[in-house]
Amino acid sequence: MLHRIAALLPVLLGPATLAAEELTKFEVETRKDIYYNTAKDADPVRHKLDFYMPKRAKDYPMMMFVHGGAWKFGNKDEYKALGENFAKQGIGVAVINYRLSSGKDPVKHPEHIKDVAKAFAWVKENCGKYGGNKDKLFISGHSAGGHLVALLATDEKYLKAEGCSTRDICGVMAVSGVYTVTPFLLSDIFSKDEAVCKAASPMSHVKGGHPPFLIAYGNKDFMFLDALAEEFGKKLKDCKCEAQVMKLERDHYSIIINMASKSDDQLTKAMVEFMTKK
Repeated sequence: MLHRIAALLPVLLGPATLAAEELTKFEVETRKDIYYNTAKDADPVRHKLDFYMPKRAKDYPMMMFVHGGAWKFGNKDEYKALGENFAKQGIGVAVINYRLSSGKDPVKHPEHIKDVAKAFAWVKENCGKYGGNKDKLFISGHSAGGHLVALLATDEKYLKAEGCSTRDICGVMAVSGVYTVTPFLLSDIFSKDEAVCKAASPMSHVKGGHPPFLIAYGNKDFMFLDALAEEFGKKLKDCKCEAQVMKLERDHYSIIINMASKSDDQLTKAMVEFMTKK
């Protein structure tokens, strides 16, 4: 998996395609390596975010994006093209880092989601300083990031700990996410305790009153992600929540590559519409 991701980094880091450039509306201003956690024990790398702003735009929608990487890998620096792609279309983007279950100081659940909640609170509090509208704040993530944004929007306790609520989320765009956690597959990241895994599963928290969801997955995605996406979307709808499920002709990697680099990609267009129709 790591070799495949590494091979795709030039696409994520590189400029958008010509088709995307032809459709752009705004120049992009970037602020890198902003601390969203300024506590003394904050991680000097993982508690930072990058901000991508559409120049001369005011009161624009905001998207906080959470990267994937199996809760063990990944970095905000790999998503420059994604930030620029959406900012060119008038969407402010905060791409965040969070602590991982690998490296020098590995963490386990719930430390990842605690970081995501803290980053969300920072974006809500500070996006107005950069021209964004905190009342138009959306969240998105791919793979492990899809799990984290879905959990943030369905289990409110993490937001409450940061003085926020799910009402602060205008919508969720979860791409190739994991919505049910099992100790059999992910015990090193979560737990062997079934109760802990259930609590970490967005599926188990769906009871109604959640923000609108746009759920996307690829027809050649990782095993079980297609079924999880469809089941999660159905459960949301059964609870009278707004939910749209998109199945795309993509695999686990091309779905994020295309969304990050092409403004005329099917998913990118759906996400922009999702954020601008509110």
